[in-house]
Amino acid sequence: MSNAEKFSDLTSAPFPEGALPDQQVYEHPLVKRYATKEMSFVWSPAMKFTTWRKLWISLATAEQELGIEISDEQLAQMREQLYNVDFEFAAKKEREFRHDVMGHVHAFGEVAPEAMPIIHLGATSCYVGDNTDIIQIKEAMLLIKRKLVQTIDILKKFAVNHRALPTLGFTHYQPAQLTTVGKRCTLWMQDLLLDLNKVEQEIKD
Repeated sequence: MSNAEKFSDLTSAPFPEGALPDQQVYEHPLVKRYATKEMSFVWSPAMKFTTWRKLWISLATAEQELGIEISDEQLAQMREQLYNVDFEFAAKKEREFRHDVMGHVHAFGEVAPEAMPIIHLGATSCYVGDNTDIIQIKEAMLLIKRKLVQTIDILKKFAVNHRALPTLGFTHYQPAQLTTVGKRCTLWMQDLLLDLNKVEQEIKD
């Protein structure tokens, strides 16, 4: 199996259940009030900084394929230490270097010492920062899409079950002709279908 295939297997696997348990929540007052557990995880330090590491492994794997002197042992050590993140050490190094990316480069190198010389080789901070932002945004949109589909499915069943239940319609906040609860529910569904189409287009683009 090539290093590229090993990397693909590693990154396609779900996030390990017991990895970095204290870093799986994005801290913000509105998150505690409104966010789901799944959305909080998407923006959590655990997701962010392990994605940085995946990008560094991807970079090193591609560089090796292009002929840069990077050993299989260095790549293996990076893959093995993907989820071994010492956030306190990274914060200490960030204070020392006054640079968040360098703080995590050194934290990764601390647990993967053989790979330290080639972590972030040839890259800029935007390589990990901007690409991780894009990955997190896409993951958030995929989560919203799943929730929208689930909600529309629930409303569909509700609309069918109440398709013949009469209720008073309204126009301009005034009583109007009769409609049914099921028909009114389809109007809510139409709004959500428009949202779903927009989300799917954003994911595609």
